Amino acid sequence: MTTVVDVDLSQYPYINKGLEGIVAFTTNKSFIDGVAGELIYGGYNINTLAENSTFEEVCFLLWEDRLPTTEELNTLKKALQENRELPENVINFIKSVNKKAEPMSVLRTAVSMLADEDENRDFKSHDVNYERSVKLTAKIPTIIAAFHRVREGHDIVAPLKTGSTSFNFLYMLNGVEPGEKAEKVFDLCLILHAEHGMNASTFTARAVCSTEADIYSAVTGAIGSLKGPLHGGANTAVMNMLLELQKQPNPDPVEFVKGKLARKEKIMGFGHRVYKTFDPRAHHLQKLAKALAEETGHVELYEWSMAILNTMKSEKNIDPNVDFFSATVYYSMGIMPDLYTAIFALSRISGWAGHFMEQMENNRLIRPKALFMLEKNKKWTAIENR
Repeated sequence: MTTVVDVDLSQYPYINKGLEGIVAFTTNKSFIDGVAGELIYGGYNINTLAENSTFEEVCFLLWEDRLPTTEELNTLKKALQENRELPENVINFIKSVNKKAEPMSVLRTAVSMLADEDENRDFKSHDVNYERSVKLTAKIPTIIAAFHRVREGHDIVAPLKTGSTSFNFLYMLNGVEPGEKAEKVFDLCLILHAEHGMNASTFTARAVCSTEADIYSAVTGAIGSLKGPLHGGANTAVMNMLLELQKQPNPDPVEFVKGKLARKEKIMGFGHRVYKTFDPRAHHLQKLAKALAEETGHVELYEWSMAILNTMKSEKNIDPNVDFFSATVYYSMGIMPDLYTAIFALSRISGWAGHFMEQMENNRLIRPKALFMLEKNKKWTAIENR
């Protein structure tokens, strides 16, 4: 029998489960005011970026802490376009993997495999890691789209050497060139998910980086962290909830949610570890969800979403987070729910890479303490007497 020692925790005022409230780093990447509902990337409000920037500009901002010039942006776009193709071993892996595998599992393994093609052993140089960040940002969309095509029984669509990240991903996923509106909508989704402070996957990336491991290891670890349902996957759960509601004979979103609350079931897409008010990213996605639902014939999904939002506000006084409306946006674009978290990674690679380079340039090995709770210096008991 294990004996837990009665430890006076009052002697340890700085024990914070989940590291809540602990400041571990300084950063130029993002700032969140959870009370005011404010999100800043590299000094720019998310509303400013949503209205004016592109995903490629946001990548540069998160990697260099400033907006690019026209020449710098064109150089980055060209580098992303030229690095979209996957190595043969990764293509072979995607073709041979279990077609029922989780997309995040496939992505995690494929990203790890990319390290095998990189013979440069300089893991500290900013310029080298910038180049690797470009390659990862270029190849992750190709991995996701290729696996989806293969599991659906279709040929892999080779990436284009033209167009934006948004345009190219939708093209590779569906096999047809997207319209201007679809490209713009998806680009905005990538901007909104690009960076979000010291969340679990970003902390994981920085922890791996602090050991002076390479960026492939850090991003593989971040993907593994994002795969967990307490971090990624909420928008998939939101969409599955809406589809569950759709299957009912007489769908009533208000009673549906009240029933779940009465059974103490969690309603995904609501509440946030940081935000105490309406997630600023959700405002933009709400507008997109409404417009896309009307355009694609999914108006009922948007109307149910609004009914659920109002019910949660009246019953629990909880606001939606970024995942709530992104579910309807992606579904209206014809994207399968189990791809949503992988698309999150497609965007968040920009933030992970920015944090990796920032950590590497001012590194200290991450080594927190833990409070030991058992009896110490116990006597050995022979195995036959245990």
